[in-house]
Amino acid sequence: MTNSTPYAERRARLAAELGPHGVAIVPTAPERQRNRDSDFLFRHDSYFYYLTGFTEPNAWLVLEGNGRSTLFCAPKDLEREIWDGYRLGPEAAPEALGVDAAWSVFELDKQVPRLLENRTTVWYNFATHKGLETRVDEWLAVVRGRVRQGAICPQEQRDLCGPLDEMRLIKDAHELDVMRKASSISARAHVRAMQTSARMLREGREVREYHLDAELLHEFRLGGSQYPAYGSIVAAGANACVLHYRADVAPVRDGELVLIDAGCELDSYASDITRTFPANGRFTGPQRALYDLVLASQDAAVAATRAGARFNDPHEATVKVLAQGLLDLKILDAGKVGSAEDVIAQRAYFPFYMHRTSHWLGMDVHDCGSYVEPGEADQTAERRDPLSGELVVNRPSRILRPGMVLTIEPGLYVRPTEDVPEEFWNLGIRIEDDAVVTDGGCELITRGVPVKADEIEALMRG
Repeated sequence: MTNSTPYAERRARLAAELGPHGVAIVPTAPERQRNRDSDFLFRHDSYFYYLTGFTEPNAWLVLEGNGRSTLFCAPKDLEREIWDGYRLGPEAAPEALGVDAAWSVFELDKQVPRLLENRTTVWYNFATHKGLETRVDEWLAVVRGRVRQGAICPQEQRDLCGPLDEMRLIKDAHELDVMRKASSISARAHVRAMQTSARMLREGREVREYHLDAELLHEFRLGGSQYPAYGSIVAAGANACVLHYRADVAPVRDGELVLIDAGCELDSYASDITRTFPANGRFTGPQRALYDLVLASQDAAVAATRAGARFNDPHEATVKVLAQGLLDLKILDAGKVGSAEDVIAQRAYFPFYMHRTSHWLGMDVHDCGSYVEPGEADQTAERRDPLSGELVVNRPSRILRPGMVLTIEPGLYVRPTEDVPEEFWNLGIRIEDDAVVTDGGCELITRGVPVKADEIEALMRG
């Protein structure tokens, strides 16, 4: 069973945020039916796991402001365990998980109103579990029914995502260790897919996107990962210009590029890597030119990622390099769009680079955490978007601090258009690494897979 120490520490930290008369309710994720007599593979709720380390379905945590924790879980049932697997049960939960008390989940409606009674504030995660608000209302109605007997009903409901998101944004040593391991597994999977592509083409065999997807999945499980952190993107040729393309049946052709965006989940923590490589292991001239531009923009973003910088700084560094590069490669016509500064001001790069450079990473691939610096949300500045004409309200972006983890993933996606040199048509390139913010810069934990064009070619020859 999972060591409860980090989870107990987190519960204690969160309890201090609830106030002495506050109480928090945290459910795990529900099981979901896939089709007749078959469920989707269960994956617990990240907030719930963060506080408990418990992976079974049908479980709830109630945490009181005084630090007392109560777990509700499925009771022992030897007959059902034959079919569905081992259950911890409420009798063993306190010792195994470090909670103060545990009940059968069938006692939830009876016990939770008692835990809410005489509290001032009830906390739960807003807009994350369909129907949770209704359950809370029902429990509060039971408490209100006892006010004539002197019971006090909570008068305030607050969003638990606020304090929990702040806690999860800074990873502790245990979390970073797991994320480094997940990144190592994912890097090996990318290497395997690259080498498989080149080898199969050299051997004259048919290669399809699903062949490379299979190599990723094999390496994920071989390394001990429980499952992919998200649906793997394996996009050959023009498919790479579709940002959320999924691995399908398209052929992987000699002379084309392949974009793979894939990462495993290990012990509830995600990795997220993107590499773009020549299917046969050799870049053409135009492919290499565009690839080197994207890599240069990533290098600039990495240099801008450090404690004390702002979350938006890597994106701005990326855009600056891409804007000049698009002009240098004649993908943008300087006679029409002007200088690199004009390209940025007009967002003329947007048809080729339409997403942001970073997002938080952790238990969720797009992990929780505000992108606005707390305490500065009232410092607003309005601007008119040059493309849509929409009035946009900007706020100061988050100050990066040691222990934050974010992706750095610039890209360029060139679709056929008469204004762009044909040699770049249907090229989609993205390079993504996972970065841990440190005092002196950042630690790239996903560089177990090469990123420089020469190194990729050398790897694929092997």
